[in-house]
Amino acid sequence: MGFMFNFAMNNVLITLPDLESHCPFPHRTNRYRKLASARTKRWFFNGDNTLHHKQWESFKGLNPALLAAACYPEAGYPQLQLCSDFMLYLFFLDNLSDELGKGDTVAVANLVLNCFYHAYTFPSNTRIAVMSKDIGRRIQQTSTPGVYRRFVETFDLLFQSVRDQAIHRESGIIPTVEEYMRLRRDTAACKPCWAVIEYANNLDIPDHVMNNPVVRGLENAANDLVAWSNDIFSYSVEQSKGDTHNMVAVVMHHNGLDLPAAVEFVGDLCKDAMARFTSQKKELPTWGTEIDRDVSKYVQGLADWISGILYWSFETERYFGKAVKTVKATKVVRLS
Repeated sequence: MGFMFNFAMNNVLITLPDLESHCPFPHRTNRYRKLASARTKRWFFNGDNTLHHKQWESFKGLNPALLAAACYPEAGYPQLQLCSDFMLYLFFLDNLSDELGKGDTVAVANLVLNCFYHAYTFPSNTRIAVMSKDIGRRIQQTSTPGVYRRFVETFDLLFQSVRDQAIHRESGIIPTVEEYMRLRRDTAACKPCWAVIEYANNLDIPDHVMNNPVVRGLENAANDLVAWSNDIFSYSVEQSKGDTHNMVAVVMHHNGLDLPAAVEFVGDLCKDAMARFTSQKKELPTWGTEIDRDVSKYVQGLADWISGILYWSFETERYFGKAVKTVKATKVVRLS
């Protein structure tokens, strides 16, 4: 793990852990990616010429269709299009939540949840409401009631955790490592994406199976990898804004680690999460042919998210801007 001060430039360089090489799951991609990408752009802008140029540049750098194609590689075209639109919707919410205080977070949560619960009738035409209702209606069209219920419930958990994050931000509180681990499993917004795995693959898994400890353990392992790798890759941008909702910042504060040791610590957590996933996958019970088939597809969907997020992180400008190709090759990041 490298850590250097460049005194001439007055910058700090950090070396990232090579998580892609450590990942045991192959990267796959959906054949409808390019079509989904073009249509997600139209869906997001929807004839709105008032959007700032910066938002357009941000969209180009995100490439949500690439993420959707990597994480939902077996989805049919209509399902992949929803997944691609949904990825951009989550980024939109994430950027919005970073700017909100506790009261604003509650207002946005109430609006979004009302739109999901009443996707055909809720009377709001704000930008976020229009997008939320469209997402809700499209998922309901082909998913089972159980899948859609899980989808909405995960958003409730997401907004509760975002509210806690806003309270911490306003109060200057840095949660302990254990508190942050629990909080991050919801603020990472992975749980709605897990429900979308069911939607994208036309699965119908009973509640008692989804609540099985081994299935939950697999979900948590995938969630942890996505969240903590995100914390490593986004640390440069977040520290430049003074944002401490990041595992690197948390372990530096509470464990007394310097930056290189903290990055290495979180990288090891990511590797442990992948190892947990591989180990727990072997412990899955059996529920009969049909359910086992759906569970197998669901678990494969979680594995696709692990490999997909690592691939996408070094193919877009989300974390490393225009330097992404150099960072991918060298694994060295210059802090903002």
